[in-house]
Amino acid sequence: MEILNSPQEASEFRKNLKGSVGFVPTMGALHEGHLSLIKKAKEQNDHVIVSIFVNPTQFLPGEDFEKYPRRLEADFNICRRAGVDAVFTPTPENMYTEDEILVKAPKIKGYILEGFFRPGHFDGVLQVVNKLFNIIRPTRAYFGKKDAQQLYLIKQMVKNFFFDIEIVECETQREKDGLALSSRNVYLSAEERKRALSISKALKRAAKLSTKTEDIEEIKKEMLEILDVDELQYIAFVDRDFNYIDKIRHGNTIILIAAYVGNTRLIDNIWI
Repeated sequence: MEILNSPQEASEFRKNLKGSVGFVPTMGALHEGHLSLIKKAKEQNDHVIVSIFVNPTQFLPGEDFEKYPRRLEADFNICRRAGVDAVFTPTPENMYTEDEILVKAPKIKGYILEGFFRPGHFDGVLQVVNKLFNIIRPTRAYFGKKDAQQLYLIKQMVKNFFFDIEIVECETQREKDGLALSSRNVYLSAEERKRALSISKALKRAAKLSTKTEDIEEIKKEMLEILDVDELQYIAFVDRDFNYIDKIRHGNTIILIAAYVGNTRLIDNIWI
């Protein structure tokens, strides 16, 4: 497995690859969720490249950029065992300049939900993904459905900028008890983790109720009775294109939750 430390090294490595290239962009602290992306990339491509980069431009002031879990050697070992061809580990200094040309999130769908509570977050996400796509030039890139709004906006960027890249949506991976896998789960105490399970339970209940009723208010009321969080930022019902909907549309509904449990912000969703 090659370790590529700069955009120049990564670009040079990519030039010598023949066949299809699957790309899995990550911020490290790899878990089974990331491994599921890597496995799918391995199945569908001749080569797989993983990036590990805690991207500073997608963190807002006061967020957890400095304390975000970093386990580079452990991540390398996971990638080696998974059969990854190369890991790209750039630094902020070789990814960004002082006076950048910017990529901006769309004015409406980039500033609702996650974009409302984390204004500017998606500007940073799209900026770095745009750079990574240009460096790696993948055939396919793999993203989890847990970050549903991010996934939607990346697909929009690929379409708007005419990237010749297939975006592969991958199912959310969960612990046996239902908690969605996230690198931030390590922040949760035992008591907080127990309460965090109420998020996936509320979503599961919503999915079950949706087979009996299309009434969003009725479903939301039952979800609120299940949730045991310290701050609920939103429960939202949208279609696959992130338009708000007023009733359940089977095959075209995503129910999303963002909440704090203790000091840890968690997001989760279910696709119906």
